[in-house]
Amino acid sequence: SVYHQCYHCLRVSKELEMCLGNNEIKSRAVVKYSAAPPPTTYALLQEKTDLKLPPANWLRESPQLGPAGSTVLGSSSKSKPFSSFGMAYDFIDSIGDDVDVVSDSENIKKLLKIPYSKSHVSMAVHRVGRTLLLDELDIQELFMRSSQTGDWTWLKEFYQRLIDQKWQRKKKSKEHWYQKAILSKFLYYSINGDGAAEPVPDSDNTDEGCGAEEFGPSWPATFTSTASDSEESASLQEGVPMDSKYALGQVASKEQNLTTLFNEGENSQGLRNDFVRNILWTFEDIHMLVGSNMPIFGGGRYPAVSLRLRDNNKPINILTGIDYWLDNLMCNVPELVMCFHVNGIVQKYEMIKTEDIPDLENSTFSTRVVKDIAQNILSFLKSNCTKEGHTYWLFKASGSDIVKLYDLTTLCEEAAEEKCQNPFTLPVAVLLYKVASNMMLKKSQNRKHYGTIRTLLLNCVKLLDQDRHPQIIASAHYMLAELFQLDEPPEEGAGGESLRAGGSEDSYSDEDDEEDPEDLPEDSDENGSFSTTLDSQDDSKAVAIIKSVGELSVPEKYKSTHQIRPIYAFPVSQDKEERCRHVLSYVLKGLKAVDGSIKKESDLPAADPNTPIPLKYEDGSKAVEKGIALLLDRAGPFQEDRKHPTRSGMIPGSWQHRMKLQLFFKASKAYYVLSDAATNLLKYGRALRYIKLALQCHDAYCSVSSTLHSRVLLFHSQCLSLCGDIQLMLAQNASNRAAYLEEYSYQTREDQEVLHSLHRESSCQAFNMASDLATDPEYQLFVSSKCYEAAYELLTSGVVKEHGPEQLAQVLKRLGNIRNEIGVFYMNQAAAMQTEKEVKKSVSIAEQEIWKKSFSCFEKGMKDFEAIEDSTNTSLLLCNTGRLMRICAQAHCATSADLSRGEFSPEESLYYNKAIDYYLRAMRSLATRGNHPAVWDSVNWELSTTYFTLATLLQDYAPLSRKAQEQIEREVTEAMLKSLKYCDLQTESARQPLYQYRAATIHHRLASMYHSCFRNQVGDEHLRKQHRSLAELHYSKAVLLFLSLKDAPCELLRTLLERVAFAEFTMAGQSSSGAKLKTLTGALDILTDTRHAFLLIHKELKETYKPDSVTPALGADGTTSSGLNTIEVMKLIGVFEPSFSFLLLQLVKLMTAMKRKPSNKDEELLKTYKNVYSKILRAEKTAPLLSRIELFLDLLQQLTPKTGSGDLGASS
Repeated sequence: SVYHQCYHCLRVSKELEMCLGNNEIKSRAVVKYSAAPPPTTYALLQEKTDLKLPPANWLRESPQLGPAGSTVLGSSSKSKPFSSFGMAYDFIDSIGDDVDVVSDSENIKKLLKIPYSKSHVSMAVHRVGRTLLLDELDIQELFMRSSQTGDWTWLKEFYQRLIDQKWQRKKKSKEHWYQKAILSKFLYYSINGDGAAEPVPDSDNTDEGCGAEEFGPSWPATFTSTASDSEESASLQEGVPMDSKYALGQVASKEQNLTTLFNEGENSQGLRNDFVRNILWTFEDIHMLVGSNMPIFGGGRYPAVSLRLRDNNKPINILTGIDYWLDNLMCNVPELVMCFHVNGIVQKYEMIKTEDIPDLENSTFSTRVVKDIAQNILSFLKSNCTKEGHTYWLFKASGSDIVKLYDLTTLCEEAAEEKCQNPFTLPVAVLLYKVASNMMLKKSQNRKHYGTIRTLLLNCVKLLDQDRHPQIIASAHYMLAELFQLDEPPEEGAGGESLRAGGSEDSYSDEDDEEDPEDLPEDSDENGSFSTTLDSQDDSKAVAIIKSVGELSVPEKYKSTHQIRPIYAFPVSQDKEERCRHVLSYVLKGLKAVDGSIKKESDLPAADPNTPIPLKYEDGSKAVEKGIALLLDRAGPFQEDRKHPTRSGMIPGSWQHRMKLQLFFKASKAYYVLSDAATNLLKYGRALRYIKLALQCHDAYCSVSSTLHSRVLLFHSQCLSLCGDIQLMLAQNASNRAAYLEEYSYQTREDQEVLHSLHRESSCQAFNMASDLATDPEYQLFVSSKCYEAAYELLTSGVVKEHGPEQLAQVLKRLGNIRNEIGVFYMNQAAAMQTEKEVKKSVSIAEQEIWKKSFSCFEKGMKDFEAIEDSTNTSLLLCNTGRLMRICAQAHCATSADLSRGEFSPEESLYYNKAIDYYLRAMRSLATRGNHPAVWDSVNWELSTTYFTLATLLQDYAPLSRKAQEQIEREVTEAMLKSLKYCDLQTESARQPLYQYRAATIHHRLASMYHSCFRNQVGDEHLRKQHRSLAELHYSKAVLLFLSLKDAPCELLRTLLERVAFAEFTMAGQSSSGAKLKTLTGALDILTDTRHAFLLIHKELKETYKPDSVTPALGADGTTSSGLNTIEVMKLIGVFEPSFSFLLLQLVKLMTAMKRKPSNKDEELLKTYKNVYSKILRAEKTAPLLSRIELFLDLLQQLTPKTGSGDLGASS
């Protein structure tokens, strides 16, 4: 196990504030990881100890020093070329946002010493989000390699041409190796408990070996690899867990021609994080993730000290002082112990507090200046290293004051060599991917990162070759697709304006207008060995230049560019279709990457056993694989039931297999959303095309996957349900079929390519029936119902049952609706068949079949609605069933060749009563009008209509052959009164006038029936009286209702004339002249009420007159434009005139024959009657209708004041 605790745990989170006179700087170090054991007290060496003599334990592995002792070279200040990537992989959470810089502590120190040092600086800089990764770029090592492999020749030529024409490998001096050896021996003496160079027994050797393994390396890696490549490969492979079987590294191992990282000599560590400790160091406002290998000991006045060896003859210079001070700050070590020697002989020890280091003699420096240098360098790099995925090179030649920054990626592209020639390409791409993946897994917490994730992924994809790294490319595109939320509209607040900000996809810009470093005023510029011609040529290639290192010490020289924020352009579109198109374009790229890799892997040659497999990317890629696995696992558990490769040759369980499943599913979702959007726009042809593609994606998914997760099944049921909706809408809008066909047939290139990829796995024919555009509405309704039924079956199956109760209710509602639609479709067919039949004798079998189909659909629909307790829709279906029963009743009405119908048949009665039963059930289902007023009113109207139709048919076509007159009269009365009961005269609605008309008609019909009974009744005087009073009652009610209608003058006229006839018949049975006179006067009063009807008729006729004509404009059937039937009016006038003249004549006769002396009033009345009677007799029968009506109005007007009968509808 590794020690993950801090050697100075009491001080881990403590902020160290250093006070130096007026200068105060803030430094805080938190150890994130430590592979070293708790520090042990250092051994104080005796004076005169000879460090040239090796101690007994020298070069043996030690838990305190790690594997440092395995070489005479001891501590290496060399950074590995990818050390920052190793750290970034381990602390992926910090990358991109929290941390400004990730680097080896040696590189940080080198940067902060630039203004003080003449030595050269060469570093690779990479940007990931807000974070910069710094690594040493060893030009000498690079060019040694270049001469062997031919890589990087373009950079070598560039370097020689512009920077160092006489480049050659510089060899290290003997003095360098001598100092290394002495330091190594000194450290071994210091960990030897008793301070003497005693030999250590062999038995301890193995223990110490174990200790080294246990604690892990706590000292820099050796210069010569201790294990061969093959051994390292083997140990790495053994460490690969089984669940990473398809890790990227394993895929990469098959690719023989991958650029290997520097896998020779000192750099064989690849991308591992080999630092003894990783520290989060905050220096003023700069956050750095630093890797350090400094040995830390116990002893002294503090829990931790650093140990240094100094030659007494050489004074400490400013560079060494800054070195010691920064090392202690980074590791939070409060004290420095210096051991002085002369020619390897120990002289003395000296203890110095960390805060006193800047004031040491000969090495005094200002901590504020160091702070300014740090801020200026960071600002310079952040404002110029703007493109993610690009490798920048920070270079200062030995002895020069000029610092230059080059964009190697751009230079490489100009050199027209492959991008994979840059060994940083893959580690950078993997890191971009990992940071994005890490943010993605936490996306629900923070959607403001979407822009960042998108930029990281797009840059990652740009760097990679699809043939070499299909898995990362496919996975990156899948994540890009996942960024676009298809389930809900994008939140306005998410990420604020930055989401819609401009800026390119792969770069960052400063918020402020930054100064161009090249325009800054020059300080003292010591050009060293650079000639001016080279300079100008060089400047044109550099991205940015610090013209003098002295600038870095000027406070806030680059302040304007320090607080830099990336601007990420994340397209947040309110337009659903646009979002789906983005998703599909990424899905398609992902599918192409997967398809390409399947094709390639099957053709791969067998690996050559003698060729070492490059595993330098293993650490990075293993984690990438885990990230991909995490993303895929969120999509649901995968059970490897399949044993055989899929149609395209994919192996079940492989990364290709799992990725394809997710891409198919995502594509299916996008097409579903597109289809839904098209449905809302009423573009049903387009909607059907998209849902067909969604179902084809699902078909391919099923072909690849043997087990379907409940989430997939739930979504599939949604697709089927939407497909059902679309087919239903197509059936209902058959008139637009041509336009729908055009929409359905159109296909984008992208859709064709997605379909092509689907066809690699499946024929995609499974859902053709559901998603084809048919021409027959009946078939479309049938398909729609089948879609809903399939969705219902899915939702009631075991796996999904508990997941989709809401969806189940929706599908049941749709099922009920489609069954109602089909029922109505057949019911309308049945109604159409009746109108087509000219002579109805008996009901055809075809009609009966259609009724059965319709009835069956209504019944099923009712069950669906009852299952979800939808009383409103249940009552609507009951109402439709009632209508079907009425159609059945109508079909049983027999008509002869002359179109006269026979008696009301028992079958008609049966079906009308069945209809009434269904309407009553519908009302019971609703319970009260308040539950759904519109449906209640509809059912109420249908119920009233059915009773009314039943009663009128019984009355008009009385079945006298099988029932007695009295029984028929009872049934008619009962039905009429029930119809009247459901006539809602109070509620104000569009139907109110219809209800009033119906009520008036019912009263008129009942009055007519009792009138008829009264005429025909002989014998039973009591019954005759009853009939007479009932007739009077219903006539008066009918008149009142017709008067209130204003648009039924003919009906009002007819009712009044019947009432007059009733009075005349009554008079005929009277013997006394007094009674007769009273009856006649009453009858004349009734007749006077006809004035209201004539006024309405007169008004309507006037409105229909042509301007230049004396006759009204009539239709073929004699109706005016407002619906007045003039033929009917003529008929009624034909009854009115004789009745009027008869009444007047009888009155004149009776009044003249009266025995008592008439009063003045009677005489006046008699005179009027005679006058009116003479006028009516002389009236021209052939005069125009309008003038005849005007005459009647005039005559009636003359009678009105005389009779004193001003009350409308008064009866005697």
